[in-house]
Amino acid sequence: MSETQSEISKKRLSSAVRVGRVVLGGGHPVVIQSMTSTDTADVEKSVAQIVELAEAGSELVRITVNNEAAARAVPLIAGRLAAQNVDVPLVGDFHFNGHKLLRQHPECGEHLDKLRINPGNVGRGSRRDSQFAQIIESACKFGKPVRIGVNWGSLDQELLKQRLDDNAARQQPHSLEAVTRAALIESALASARRAEELGLPHDHIVLSCKLSDVRELIRVYRRLAGLCNYPLHLGLTEAGLGRKGVVASASALAILLHEGIGDTIRISLTPAPGESRTEEVLVAREILQSLGLRSFTPAITACPGCGRTTSDYFRELACDIQDYLERRMPEWKDKHRGVENMKVAVMGCVVNGPGESKQANIGISLPGSGERPAAPIYIDGKRSVTLSGEHLAEDFKRLIEQYVAANY
Repeated sequence: MSETQSEISKKRLSSAVRVGRVVLGGGHPVVIQSMTSTDTADVEKSVAQIVELAEAGSELVRITVNNEAAARAVPLIAGRLAAQNVDVPLVGDFHFNGHKLLRQHPECGEHLDKLRINPGNVGRGSRRDSQFAQIIESACKFGKPVRIGVNWGSLDQELLKQRLDDNAARQQPHSLEAVTRAALIESALASARRAEELGLPHDHIVLSCKLSDVRELIRVYRRLAGLCNYPLHLGLTEAGLGRKGVVASASALAILLHEGIGDTIRISLTPAPGESRTEEVLVAREILQSLGLRSFTPAITACPGCGRTTSDYFRELACDIQDYLERRMPEWKDKHRGVENMKVAVMGCVVNGPGESKQANIGISLPGSGERPAAPIYIDGKRSVTLSGEHLAEDFKRLIEQYVAANY
């Protein structure tokens, strides 16, 4: 465990919940999860996307179970994954009719590793408590953990109305945002208590309170983290498209994770047409690696470029080395333990090049405009050799390979 992770664990140590081969909370590394966008009943497409997400680094994959065809498909999907040696835990996402599907298709619940329910979507009126109880009873029967996930877009409207009425009667009413925050947290904690009363073990419960507003999300999770020790699933729900979704998710989750809040994360990006679903997994990895919570692939330090780096070669080499490291990781990670922690610098001129290269495990400082056409190599803080010529990129890769073989 890294020093940063150890410090964070001291801030908030949640209970540990096992989901298949993965453990959430209890001081374990933050887990990345994602969700399919295929029709679950389409077994072939669903399996293909689950495999794609798992290979990208998703450690849990959630699938929609919204009708009988989807429920019947779950065992088939699990079987196909096992046949391909893809050992990624599956989470079933249930809304409105989950109590019926789990009762009518017990093999569905048996082949899932976790259930996800939203208290606001398990039923209305007098049916809500009964249907919630049926889902929890199924989870107990199958021995599966449950994520109780409250979203402000589907918050229990009866609870919210009651809290708004109570607020209106106050001499100094709270804001709508404050009342909604409190209702989200109340719904999550009350549902968790009820689940335990129904027999679900404490270490089978994960909570989330997801919003689409960055500042509100931070406020809710800070409060929730102080009121319970259940593992918390973090995510900015409906984060949006492209840069907006990435920046908003990173802004919220980085603050919470740095404060020790959060045991598993999902980045809820809206993919552009034709774009792979794996982008959300890659963003999650970058957030965790940037915070020093986990390492997945050697990190590259590269300057943004300026008037001293007018040649395209600097940018080309930085991209080339980044691609090279990613291509080599599948083999390296099996042979060279710890290589994912390696730091590589590709710098563009003498201003910061030598200094940043010395801070990396191995770094190259390219010549800027007007500098001598030679690139010194720094290994563990010491100047090693100087490269030049048309084979500079291949020579640098060879030095990286030598470093990996000698140190990991």
